Amino acid sequence: MHVLSHKIWFPPIEEALADGLLAIGGDLSVDRLILAYQKGIFPWYEGETPLWWSPDPRFVLFPEELIISKSMKQVIKKNLFQFKTNTAFSEVINRCKNQTREGQNGTWITNDVEFAFNQLHQKGIAISAETWQGDQLIGGLYGIKMGKLFFGESMFSSVSNASKFAFIQLVNQLIKEGVVLIDCQVYTDHLASLGAKMISRKTFKAFLEQNI
Repeated sequence: MHVLSHKIWFPPIEEALADGLLAIGGDLSVDRLILAYQKGIFPWYEGETPLWWSPDPRFVLFPEELIISKSMKQVIKKNLFQFKTNTAFSEVINRCKNQTREGQNGTWITNDVEFAFNQLHQKGIAISAETWQGDQLIGGLYGIKMGKLFFGESMFSSVSNASKFAFIQLVNQLIKEGVVLIDCQVYTDHLASLGAKMISRKTFKAFLEQNI
């Protein structure tokens, strides 16, 4: 495992440990984060020291393989929610940060992470997908869009199906924009039910190199 300093660089992702941990240290500067995602690396940690990961296999969704259940089709058909993008990015990431999650005592979205991704949003790199009900933000997610790839980060929901609605609508929008792969990073039952699956790090790297 590599220890990073102030110099902005990353080792080859093939040098990650078995659990995907590649490096420790460094900072969350905009330039370092951009380089990380370009190379298929993401930060994920709960303390003060950044940990950088590139797991093998990688959990991804090919947009055309999105699964929409019958119940979600009914939710969409009823027009219960409204979909928007980038109207409340800072609120979305803050709600993701404070979302209570089963089996988790804390969140990896530290104050530094929240600040860093707000900077990325100001530069047009990080985006939010939002579910609204009237004037209330009730669900959403955020991530990074680079080239023909979208890197999902986190989602929240205060009303049943709200985050799933935002994700489905975002995927449909990304398809129109020519996105070929959505990075979901690590396995969750929630995203698996929507069609996400594991691919090898080698395959993921090839998609990066061709589409970033």
